[in-house]
Amino acid sequence: MNNGKKRAGAVAGFDSVTGKIRRFIADTMAELGRCTWPTRQQLFESTILVVISIAILACFVAGVDWVAAWVIRLITVGKF
Repeated sequence: MNNGKKRAGAVAGFDSVTGKIRRFIADTMAELGRCTWPTRQQLFESTILVVISIAILACFVAGVDWVAAWVIRLITVGKF
């Protein structure tokens, strides 16, 4: 009789896990349906803004790197 109960519990546990997964997927799909998605124009403008920001940041980092290398060279070589 114990084997029958364990087996029934295992099957019920499996159904419980699959049921939770199905509910999670259904809830996720419903939530994605309620989201407001950007228009093509908004997406394009945001992408351009990100690319420009990255370019400015890259120039800043390159400048700081160049100045730091110049200062380190002055210190290590000893020619002021």
